[in-house]
Amino acid sequence: MIKRNVEIKVRLSRKEAETLNKRVKKSGISREAYIRHLIEGSVPREAPPPDYYAMMREIYAIGKNLNQIAQKAHVLNVMDAQRYDAEVRKLEAAIKTITEVVVLPAPMEK
Repeated sequence: MIKRNVEIKVRLSRKEAETLNKRVKKSGISREAYIRHLIEGSVPREAPPPDYYAMMREIYAIGKNLNQIAQKAHVLNVMDAQRYDAEVRKLEAAIKTITEVVVLPAPMEK
């Protein structure tokens, strides 16, 4: 567990505080987490729309079904398993890309 026992007080102007609070609200994370991301060199993205999570659950379910079919295909040797596995890897890569673009913090520009 990370111990955070160093307290830092920062004074902001009203405009700076409003800007920070707006960005924190849009990101959907706590103010502390938002500032930690900035310290680490990344800018938190806005929280994804609620539909994003429903879509991701559906994509994961499809991926799970593909994996089960692929396992059965390997056992029964019925279909082109290599091609099928390649498609599963493409699906996993697409999920990763979508998550990186929509959810994960973006690196700061230097």
